[in-house]
Amino acid sequence: MAGPNPYKHFEKSFEFNGSNYKFFDISTLDAKYSQLPFSIRVLLESAVRNCDNFHILEKDVQNILSWSPALKAGQNDIEVSFKPARVILQDFTGVPAVVDFAAMRDAVLSLGGNPEKINPICPADLVIDHSVQVDFARSGDALAKNQNLEFERNKERFTFLKWGARAFDNMLIVPPGSGIVHQVNLEYLARVVFENEVDGSKVLYPDSVVGTDSHTTMINGLGVLGWGVGGIEAEAVMLGQSISMLLPEVIGYKLVGKLSSLVTSTDLVLTITKHLRQLGVVGKFVEFFGPGVAELSIADRATISNMCPEYGATVGYFPIDLNSLGYLTQTNRNAEKIKVIQKYLEATKQLRNYSDESQDPNYSHVVTLDLASVVTSVSGPKRPHDRVSVSEMKQDFLSCLSNKVGFKGFEIPSDQLSSSGQFQWDDGKTYSLSHGSVVIAAITSCTNTSNPSVMLGAGLLAKAAVENGLSIAPYIKTSLSPGSGVVTYYLKESGVIPYLEKLGFDIVGYGCMTCIGNSGPLEDNVVNTIEKNGLVCCGVLSGNRNFEGRIHPNTRANYLASPLLVIAYAIAGRVDIDFETEPLGLNEKTGAKVFLRDIWPSRATIQTVENKHVIPAMFEEVYGKIELGSQDWQTLNAPDGQLYPWNMESTYIKRPPFFEGMTRQLPAIKSLQNARALLFLGDSVTTDHISPAGSIARNSPAARFLSERNLTPRDFNSYGSRRGNDAVMARGTFANIRLVNKLLSKPGPRTLHIPSQEEMDIFDCAERYREEGTPLVAVVGKDYGSGSSRDWAAKGPFLLGIKAVIAESYERIHRSNLVGMGIIPLQFLAGESAETLGLNGREVYNISLPEVLKPGQKIQVQADGKAFEAILRFDTEVDIEYFRNGGILNYMIRKMLD
Repeated sequence: MAGPNPYKHFEKSFEFNGSNYKFFDISTLDAKYSQLPFSIRVLLESAVRNCDNFHILEKDVQNILSWSPALKAGQNDIEVSFKPARVILQDFTGVPAVVDFAAMRDAVLSLGGNPEKINPICPADLVIDHSVQVDFARSGDALAKNQNLEFERNKERFTFLKWGARAFDNMLIVPPGSGIVHQVNLEYLARVVFENEVDGSKVLYPDSVVGTDSHTTMINGLGVLGWGVGGIEAEAVMLGQSISMLLPEVIGYKLVGKLSSLVTSTDLVLTITKHLRQLGVVGKFVEFFGPGVAELSIADRATISNMCPEYGATVGYFPIDLNSLGYLTQTNRNAEKIKVIQKYLEATKQLRNYSDESQDPNYSHVVTLDLASVVTSVSGPKRPHDRVSVSEMKQDFLSCLSNKVGFKGFEIPSDQLSSSGQFQWDDGKTYSLSHGSVVIAAITSCTNTSNPSVMLGAGLLAKAAVENGLSIAPYIKTSLSPGSGVVTYYLKESGVIPYLEKLGFDIVGYGCMTCIGNSGPLEDNVVNTIEKNGLVCCGVLSGNRNFEGRIHPNTRANYLASPLLVIAYAIAGRVDIDFETEPLGLNEKTGAKVFLRDIWPSRATIQTVENKHVIPAMFEEVYGKIELGSQDWQTLNAPDGQLYPWNMESTYIKRPPFFEGMTRQLPAIKSLQNARALLFLGDSVTTDHISPAGSIARNSPAARFLSERNLTPRDFNSYGSRRGNDAVMARGTFANIRLVNKLLSKPGPRTLHIPSQEEMDIFDCAERYREEGTPLVAVVGKDYGSGSSRDWAAKGPFLLGIKAVIAESYERIHRSNLVGMGIIPLQFLAGESAETLGLNGREVYNISLPEVLKPGQKIQVQADGKAFEAILRFDTEVDIEYFRNGGILNYMIRKMLD
């Protein structure tokens, strides 16, 4: 049981404006403290404050305090526990979390417990931002139409969430139409330092957060330690559990020099992303330091931290400095609280001065980037870390056309490289598409819309473009989806909105939209021209992900770019352009050539506009009413009561089957006998390939399921909107059209039923195996589960009957989610793979599990006479405990019955 805190004597206090503030002075623990990276100090403070020798042990404190540069990722077994200060959710991942909480209440009741014990203990904020799509664009009423359609499609989900806000304590719901979760977190929700009332005193401690979205790391830019976890792991934190993690290696990333006046924070982050991917930082903390950091705004830092999942680290952390506190002032945080925050940080030596080298801690490894070396860049065509300098973009794209199929190739036959097609548009004109034509151009994603410098830069570029007689072809689907109402406020105040609208960048909604694949439909004549001529057409977006099939099925090439370049490529109408030697277009009035350099604003010009128009009053106006929501939200009638009244006919919200047949007693550990491979996959299979996302294909198992319930394709909505219904989500697991299953000859969401040699939809094949009593495995390559944190990337395989995954390596969050669903993650030994072992996926697999499991032990696998060892990727004792219970939620239910 929990005992007294053995570090209570390190508690100190100070008086400020008549109030007493208490805190744990971790700076006096040991002389080693001053050598610790600032990110590790946050872990240390949490361990000291929460130490009870039950959830958090004294050895956790000592292990963190003993952090050393000699510590290497993957080469240590030092396990520590961490209790984040809060949890943040978006609606795609938040709905299933609330569904699970509701189902857990039912399960606790059925097992004789008190269902009201299932309640968030740790503060949880849920921002509804993933539901709105770009169904309408390039019109003044696009925003209203998209929001109306969002409510029409998602009324049941929104009603359920409103019930959850009433039924569960300690949970805040931010209504739809408010902004993107990570930007709202940065501008409004983040505390930087928590202030809680305990026994008449105010207790201070660092803000920290885990979220059900991998881009939770964006908050690292403000000095708040946070990262993405699986939905099931987040739910455990909400229930008061600590996170068990391996003490991380910390890479020091030193920034020196200054950025060129013509480059943007987007160019910088794409440079860093490629650099760190090449370096290899999966499972590591990256902490930025050096005098160059002081040259970056908090928004610039947040842009870099946002892309942390793209370079693979757990966090990309910027310790708090005076600029961080200045941002709190700019965003209208309470002035007195800011003073308290500074006093606390100074007292505990957690306030950073980037120009003071004496403050530099020890790091596991240090790399340096001269900001002056950064050039204008994009990334693509299929991965966010494949950076290309804009000066080389034309040649790079042309090479991709003929390169063999891969991340940098489409393998277009030589006789089809000049293919093109024409179509008629509503204006009566004939337009032509060819390889490289831009058909989607979206200023989207909190990655960039949180940054006034690039948003105002885009507005100034749009103004100059219009004044120089430039326009954008009407068939290009242009859109602007700000991450918060503040963006609209300062774009209007600075006078650039009319020019953005003139080019077709009307505001279409407040949410993630194109960045997560909610780009909406392209016009039929555009789609038909692309498909008929086999064209590699392009999307250009200011987002953070461009994996195959994510943005739109008909944009085979997608490039991440700054908002300024999104507009530039849209004006050009193609990506195979050399901006130095080729004009963007001709002035429609004079016929003169207009080059990109003629309209590109300098950083100094942008800064002047930003200083004038981005002010605290805007944040006060927008966030003062954010919890109110629209009239549609206010009039939603949500049910009352502590238990949710499930509608058995609902295709949106369904009680999941995870707890069916659950008993108070632990089930026995069973080896896997006579299993078949449902899938045989290669490297870099992402959660976009695994987890249901985007539109529901009309010929898919999910579509058939919905059609059987009298829904028409118009009413299918998206997988994201139906994340609260396991029947839909199981049918959409591995439904990505670009999935390469080596059991078949071509990509797609299909597989082979081995005994009959029949090709089938993956869900249907899994059902056949279930009827035959055959357990399933998946055999995969390197970096399995890379990409966004998605709980359905683990829940879906569980529901398909996959009991184990055998991979060459895993992305951190996905491995954790597999464990959380009771799926066994096995890893080939170093230097071994399915290929080297001669596996082809058609074998019968037997996996032997001992009665006593240990983290990282080797497990015997038999595959049709081929015997090999694999590493059991239960990395901690807590992982094993979750597995023994059948998953993390089952574990929590049993704890609530004690």
